[in-house]
Amino acid sequence: MTLRALAAELYQSIRRVEELEKKIAELSPEDPARIALERDLAEAKKERDRLKGALEGAKA
Repeated sequence: MTLRALAAELYQSIRRVEELEKKIAELSPEDPARIALERDLAEAKKERDRLKGALEGAKA
């Protein structure tokens, strides 16, 4: 995968994490939908970190 493609995917992943964090912040702690969003957020953060690592490795 090219550097540009990795950077584009990383950008999208960062935006997804930000979007999920915003949605979670808007929900009350008791909201049942919050659990699913927190699970999605954890997966999105893993993907973001994986892409970040791949991009750093590609730069080296």
